[in-house]
Amino acid sequence: MGNVLAFCEFADGALKASALSNLTFARQAAAAHGGEVIVLLVGNGAAAAGPAAAKYAPKVVTVESGELADYLAETYAPIVARLAGEHGATVVTATATSVGKDLMPRVAALLDAGQASDISKLESATSFVRPILAGNAYSTVEISTPTICVTVRQSEFAQAEPLAAAGSVAAADAGPIDAKGAKIDRIESQKSDRPELTSAKVVVSGGRGMQTSENFKKLEELADLLGAAMGASRAATDAGLVPADWQVGQTGKIVAPNLYFAIAISGAIQHLAGMKGSKTIVAINKDPEAPIFQVADYGVVTTWEKALPELIEEIKKVKAAR
Repeated sequence: MGNVLAFCEFADGALKASALSNLTFARQAAAAHGGEVIVLLVGNGAAAAGPAAAKYAPKVVTVESGELADYLAETYAPIVARLAGEHGATVVTATATSVGKDLMPRVAALLDAGQASDISKLESATSFVRPILAGNAYSTVEISTPTICVTVRQSEFAQAEPLAAAGSVAAADAGPIDAKGAKIDRIESQKSDRPELTSAKVVVSGGRGMQTSENFKKLEELADLLGAAMGASRAATDAGLVPADWQVGQTGKIVAPNLYFAIAISGAIQHLAGMKGSKTIVAINKDPEAPIFQVADYGVVTTWEKALPELIEEIKKVKAAR
Protein backbone atom coordinates (compact mmCIF):
# COMPACT_ATOMS: atom_id res chain seq x y z
CA MET A 1 0.00 0.00 0.00
CA GLY A 2 1.16 3.51 -0.71
CA ASN A 3 -0.04 7.03 -1.29
CA VAL A 4 0.18 9.12 -4.45
CA LEU A 5 1.88 12.51 -4.19
CA ALA A 6 0.56 14.72 -6.98
CA PHE A 7 2.64 17.81 -7.70
CA CYS A 8 0.11 20.32 -9.03
CA GLU A 9 0.66 23.63 -10.76
CA PHE A 10 -1.51 26.56 -9.78
CA ALA A 11 -2.11 30.23 -10.57
CA ASP A 12 -4.20 32.99 -9.03
CA GLY A 13 -5.36 30.85 -6.11
CA ALA A 14 -6.62 27.93 -8.22
CA LEU A 15 -5.29 24.75 -9.78
CA LYS A 16 -4.42 24.91 -13.46
CA ALA A 17 -6.45 22.77 -15.85
CA SER A 18 -3.35 20.64 -16.44
CA ALA A 19 -3.29 19.80 -12.72
CA LEU A 20 -6.86 18.48 -12.86
CA SER A 21 -5.83 15.97 -15.52
CA ASN A 22 -2.95 14.93 -13.28
CA LEU A 23 -5.39 14.38 -10.43
CA THR A 24 -7.55 12.07 -12.54
CA PHE A 25 -4.50 9.86 -13.03
CA ALA A 26 -3.53 10.24 -9.36
CA ARG A 27 -6.92 8.90 -8.26
CA GLN A 28 -6.51 5.86 -10.52
CA ALA A 29 -3.01 5.24 -9.20
CA ALA A 30 -4.14 5.63 -5.57
CA ALA A 31 -6.84 3.00 -6.13
CA ALA A 32 -4.25 0.65 -7.64
CA HIS A 33 -1.81 1.22 -4.75
CA GLY A 34 -4.38 1.16 -1.96
CA GLY A 35 -3.57 4.65 -0.70
CA GLU A 36 -4.84 8.20 -0.97
CA VAL A 37 -4.09 11.21 -3.13
CA ILE A 38 -2.00 13.96 -1.56
CA VAL A 39 -1.75 17.21 -3.52
CA LEU A 40 1.53 19.10 -3.22
CA LEU A 41 1.62 22.83 -3.95
CA VAL A 42 5.03 24.53 -3.96
CA GLY A 43 5.84 28.21 -4.46
CA ASN A 44 4.46 31.65 -3.80
CA GLY A 45 0.69 31.56 -3.43
CA ALA A 46 0.64 27.88 -2.45
CA ALA A 47 -1.19 28.55 0.81
CA ALA A 48 -3.81 30.68 -0.94
CA ALA A 49 -4.41 27.92 -3.50
CA GLY A 50 -4.68 25.23 -0.82
CA PRO A 51 -8.45 25.49 -0.21
CA ALA A 52 -9.18 25.29 -3.94
CA ALA A 53 -6.96 22.20 -4.24
CA ALA A 54 -8.68 20.60 -1.22
CA LYS A 55 -11.85 20.30 -3.30
CA TYR A 56 -10.11 17.59 -5.33
CA ALA A 57 -8.08 15.57 -2.84
CA PRO A 58 -8.41 14.31 0.76
CA LYS A 59 -5.15 15.99 1.72
CA VAL A 60 -3.23 19.02 0.47
CA VAL A 61 0.29 20.00 1.51
CA THR A 62 1.54 23.52 0.79
CA VAL A 63 5.13 24.75 0.82
CA GLU A 64 5.70 28.48 0.58
CA SER A 65 8.87 30.52 0.83
CA GLY A 66 10.24 33.70 -0.69
CA GLU A 67 13.11 31.64 -2.07
CA LEU A 68 10.61 29.55 -4.07
CA ALA A 69 9.00 32.51 -5.81
CA ASP A 70 10.32 31.39 -9.20
CA TYR A 71 10.39 27.76 -10.27
CA LEU A 72 13.78 26.06 -10.37
CA ALA A 73 14.17 22.30 -10.49
CA GLU A 74 17.21 22.64 -8.23
CA THR A 75 15.09 24.04 -5.40
CA TYR A 76 11.77 22.27 -6.03
CA ALA A 77 13.00 18.70 -6.60
CA PRO A 78 14.48 18.14 -3.10
CA ILE A 79 11.23 19.34 -1.52
CA VAL A 80 9.10 17.00 -3.62
CA ALA A 81 11.41 14.06 -2.95
CA ARG A 82 11.51 14.68 0.80
CA LEU A 83 7.75 15.03 1.14
CA ALA A 84 7.19 11.92 -0.95
CA GLY A 85 9.13 9.99 1.67
CA GLU A 86 7.44 11.69 4.61
CA HIS A 87 3.96 10.92 3.26
CA GLY A 88 4.59 7.32 2.26
CA ALA A 89 4.19 7.91 -1.46
CA THR A 90 4.82 4.99 -3.79
CA VAL A 91 3.87 7.13 -6.78
CA VAL A 92 4.93 10.73 -7.43
CA THR A 93 3.22 12.37 -10.35
CA ALA A 94 3.12 15.62 -12.30
CA THR A 95 1.56 16.70 -15.57
CA ALA A 96 3.87 16.52 -18.60
CA THR A 97 4.08 20.30 -18.91
CA SER A 98 7.39 22.12 -19.34
CA VAL A 99 7.64 22.26 -15.53
CA GLY A 100 6.64 18.63 -14.98
CA LYS A 101 9.04 17.36 -17.62
CA ASP A 102 11.86 19.34 -16.05
CA LEU A 103 11.09 18.53 -12.43
CA MET A 104 10.14 14.87 -12.31
CA PRO A 105 13.37 13.30 -13.67
CA ARG A 106 15.28 15.11 -10.92
CA VAL A 107 12.84 13.89 -8.30
CA ALA A 108 13.26 10.36 -9.66
CA ALA A 109 17.03 10.65 -9.38
CA LEU A 110 16.82 11.83 -5.77
CA LEU A 111 14.47 8.95 -4.90
CA ASP A 112 16.41 6.38 -6.94
CA ALA A 113 13.08 5.72 -8.64
CA GLY A 114 12.11 4.55 -12.08
CA GLN A 115 10.11 6.92 -14.25
CA ALA A 116 7.31 6.54 -16.78
CA SER A 117 7.16 9.68 -18.92
CA ASP A 118 4.29 11.25 -20.85
CA ILE A 119 1.92 8.38 -20.09
CA SER A 120 -1.53 8.04 -21.62
CA LYS A 121 -2.94 5.19 -19.53
CA LEU A 122 -2.51 3.36 -16.23
CA GLU A 123 -2.36 -0.36 -17.06
CA SER A 124 -1.72 -1.61 -13.52
CA ALA A 125 -0.09 -0.42 -10.31
CA THR A 126 3.36 -0.64 -11.91
CA SER A 127 2.57 -0.67 -15.63
CA PHE A 128 1.93 2.36 -17.84
CA VAL A 129 1.12 2.98 -21.51
CA ARG A 130 2.88 5.79 -23.35
CA PRO A 131 3.00 6.95 -26.98
CA ILE A 132 6.15 6.40 -29.04
CA LEU A 133 7.21 7.07 -32.63
CA ALA A 134 5.48 10.46 -32.69
CA GLY A 135 2.26 8.92 -31.40
CA ASN A 136 2.00 6.29 -34.13
CA ALA A 137 2.49 3.43 -31.68
CA TYR A 138 2.19 2.78 -27.95
CA SER A 139 4.51 0.96 -25.57
CA THR A 140 3.84 -0.50 -22.15
CA VAL A 141 6.41 0.41 -19.50
CA GLU A 142 6.84 -1.68 -16.34
CA ILE A 143 8.52 0.05 -13.37
CA SER A 144 9.95 -2.20 -10.66
CA THR A 145 11.35 0.32 -8.14
CA PRO A 146 9.57 0.79 -4.78
CA THR A 147 8.76 4.39 -5.71
CA ILE A 148 7.58 5.34 -9.18
CA CYS A 149 7.72 8.78 -10.79
CA VAL A 150 5.26 9.60 -13.55
CA THR A 151 4.51 12.48 -15.91
CA VAL A 152 0.98 12.47 -17.32
CA ARG A 153 -0.08 13.53 -20.80
CA GLN A 154 -2.81 16.09 -20.16
CA SER A 155 -4.77 15.40 -23.34
CA GLU A 156 -5.26 11.73 -22.39
CA PHE A 157 -6.92 12.28 -19.00
CA ALA A 158 -10.16 14.13 -18.36
CA GLN A 159 -10.16 16.89 -15.76
CA ALA A 160 -10.96 15.65 -12.26
CA GLU A 161 -14.31 16.49 -10.72
CA PRO A 162 -14.50 17.92 -7.16
CA LEU A 163 -14.95 15.49 -4.29
CA ALA A 164 -18.16 15.33 -2.25
CA ALA A 165 -16.31 16.85 0.71
CA ALA A 166 -13.19 19.00 0.77
CA GLY A 167 -9.98 17.58 2.18
CA SER A 168 -7.57 19.02 4.73
CA VAL A 169 -4.82 21.55 4.10
CA ALA A 170 -1.50 21.51 5.96
CA ALA A 171 1.63 23.61 5.56
CA ALA A 172 5.06 22.01 5.36
CA ASP A 173 8.46 23.56 5.91
CA ALA A 174 10.58 24.17 2.82
CA GLY A 175 13.71 23.05 4.62
CA PRO A 176 17.19 24.11 3.46
CA ILE A 177 16.99 25.65 -0.01
CA ASP A 178 20.08 25.40 -2.22
CA ALA A 179 19.80 26.46 -5.85
CA LYS A 180 23.32 25.10 -6.49
CA GLY A 181 24.33 28.29 -8.24
CA ALA A 182 21.33 28.39 -10.56
CA LYS A 183 19.39 31.63 -10.76
CA ILE A 184 16.77 33.33 -12.91
CA ASP A 185 17.94 36.59 -14.44
CA ARG A 186 14.58 37.59 -15.89
CA ILE A 187 11.19 36.20 -16.80
CA GLU A 188 9.50 37.12 -20.06
CA SER A 189 5.80 36.40 -20.29
CA GLN A 190 2.91 37.34 -22.54
CA LYS A 191 -0.52 38.20 -21.21
CA SER A 192 -3.50 37.01 -23.21
CA ASP A 193 -7.24 36.99 -22.76
CA ARG A 194 -7.45 33.83 -24.83
CA PRO A 195 -7.77 30.36 -23.22
CA GLU A 196 -4.66 28.42 -22.31
CA LEU A 197 -3.54 26.42 -25.34
CA THR A 198 -3.38 23.01 -23.67
CA SER A 199 -6.85 23.27 -22.12
CA ALA A 200 -8.76 25.22 -24.81
CA LYS A 201 -11.86 23.68 -26.35
CA VAL A 202 -11.10 25.33 -29.70
CA VAL A 203 -7.64 25.90 -31.19
CA VAL A 204 -6.74 27.85 -34.32
CA SER A 205 -3.27 26.98 -35.62
CA GLY A 206 -1.28 28.38 -38.50
CA GLY A 207 1.77 27.13 -40.34
CA ARG A 208 4.69 28.52 -42.29
CA GLY A 209 2.31 28.95 -45.21
CA MET A 210 0.95 32.03 -43.44
CA GLN A 211 4.26 33.60 -44.53
CA THR A 212 4.39 36.63 -42.21
CA SER A 213 3.57 37.60 -38.65
CA GLU A 214 1.11 40.16 -39.97
CA ASN A 215 -0.85 37.44 -41.77
CA PHE A 216 -1.34 35.66 -38.44
CA LYS A 217 -3.55 38.60 -37.44
CA LYS A 218 -6.25 37.06 -39.64
CA LEU A 219 -5.98 33.82 -37.69
CA GLU A 220 -6.22 35.77 -34.45
CA GLU A 221 -9.43 37.36 -35.70
CA LEU A 222 -10.87 33.89 -36.28
CA ALA A 223 -9.66 32.71 -32.86
CA ASP A 224 -11.24 35.68 -31.09
CA LEU A 225 -14.57 35.06 -32.85
CA LEU A 226 -14.55 31.47 -31.60
CA GLY A 227 -13.08 32.11 -28.15
CA ALA A 228 -10.18 29.93 -29.22
CA ALA A 229 -6.52 29.58 -28.28
CA MET A 230 -3.82 30.27 -30.82
CA GLY A 231 -1.40 27.57 -31.96
CA ALA A 232 1.22 27.12 -34.65
CA SER A 233 3.46 24.57 -36.29
CA ARG A 234 7.13 24.35 -35.39
CA ALA A 235 8.04 25.71 -38.82
CA ALA A 236 6.08 28.88 -38.04
CA THR A 237 7.61 29.36 -34.60
CA ASP A 238 11.14 28.55 -35.81
CA ALA A 239 10.69 31.17 -38.54
CA GLY A 240 9.84 33.72 -35.85
CA LEU A 241 6.34 34.36 -37.17
CA VAL A 242 4.73 33.77 -33.76
CA PRO A 243 5.87 33.15 -30.15
CA ALA A 244 7.48 29.81 -29.35
CA ASP A 245 4.85 28.99 -26.72
CA TRP A 246 2.25 28.69 -29.49
CA GLN A 247 3.97 25.60 -30.86
CA VAL A 248 1.83 22.47 -31.13
CA GLY A 249 3.55 19.16 -31.78
CA GLN A 250 5.88 16.48 -30.55
CA THR A 251 8.41 19.04 -29.29
CA GLY A 252 5.73 21.61 -28.41
CA LYS A 253 2.41 21.34 -26.65
CA ILE A 254 0.01 18.41 -26.88
CA VAL A 255 -3.60 19.48 -27.43
CA ALA A 256 -6.90 17.63 -27.82
CA PRO A 257 -9.62 20.29 -28.21
CA ASN A 258 -13.16 19.72 -29.42
CA LEU A 259 -12.31 21.68 -32.58
CA TYR A 260 -8.88 22.19 -34.18
CA PHE A 261 -8.22 24.41 -37.19
CA ALA A 262 -5.02 23.64 -39.11
CA ILE A 263 -4.50 26.48 -41.56
CA ALA A 264 -1.57 26.52 -43.99
CA ILE A 265 -0.07 23.59 -42.09
CA SER A 266 1.21 20.71 -44.22
CA GLY A 267 0.95 18.20 -41.37
CA ALA A 268 4.43 16.88 -40.66
CA ILE A 269 4.39 13.83 -38.41
CA GLN A 270 5.78 15.88 -35.50
CA HIS A 271 2.83 18.29 -35.69
CA LEU A 272 0.27 15.50 -36.03
CA ALA A 273 1.64 13.93 -32.83
CA GLY A 274 0.56 17.03 -30.94
CA MET A 275 -3.01 17.45 -32.22
CA LYS A 276 -4.42 14.32 -33.82
CA GLY A 277 -6.34 13.52 -30.63
CA SER A 278 -8.60 16.51 -31.36
CA LYS A 279 -12.29 15.63 -31.62
CA THR A 280 -12.84 17.47 -34.92
CA ILE A 281 -10.07 18.66 -37.23
CA VAL A 282 -10.59 21.23 -39.97
CA ALA A 283 -7.74 21.67 -42.46
CA ILE A 284 -7.23 24.43 -45.03
CA ASN A 285 -4.32 23.91 -47.40
CA LYS A 286 -3.71 24.60 -51.07
CA ASP A 287 -1.87 21.28 -51.54
CA PRO A 288 -4.36 18.41 -51.99
CA GLU A 289 -1.59 15.94 -51.09
CA ALA A 290 -0.76 17.59 -47.74
CA PRO A 291 -0.51 14.96 -44.95
CA ILE A 292 -2.86 17.03 -42.76
CA PHE A 293 -5.80 15.84 -44.87
CA GLN A 294 -5.15 12.25 -43.72
CA VAL A 295 -6.32 13.13 -40.20
CA ALA A 296 -8.76 15.95 -41.02
CA ASP A 297 -12.51 15.47 -40.57
CA TYR A 298 -13.12 18.40 -42.91
CA GLY A 299 -10.64 19.56 -45.53
CA VAL A 300 -10.69 22.56 -47.86
CA VAL A 301 -8.20 22.60 -50.73
CA THR A 302 -7.62 26.29 -51.34
CA THR A 303 -5.43 29.16 -50.20
CA TRP A 304 -5.88 30.63 -46.76
CA GLU A 305 -6.19 34.06 -48.39
CA LYS A 306 -9.43 32.93 -50.03
CA ALA A 307 -10.83 30.69 -47.31
CA LEU A 308 -10.24 32.77 -44.18
CA PRO A 309 -12.21 35.92 -45.09
CA GLU A 310 -15.16 33.78 -46.21
CA LEU A 311 -15.03 31.67 -43.05
CA ILE A 312 -14.80 34.72 -40.78
CA GLU A 313 -17.70 36.42 -42.58
CA GLU A 314 -19.96 33.37 -42.25
CA ILE A 315 -19.16 32.97 -38.55
CA LYS A 316 -20.02 36.64 -37.98
CA LYS A 317 -23.37 36.11 -39.70
CA VAL A 318 -24.17 33.11 -37.52
CA LYS A 319 -23.21 34.97 -34.33
CA ALA A 320 -25.25 38.02 -35.36
CA ALA A 321 -28.32 35.85 -35.99
CA ARG A 322 -28.29 34.41 -32.47
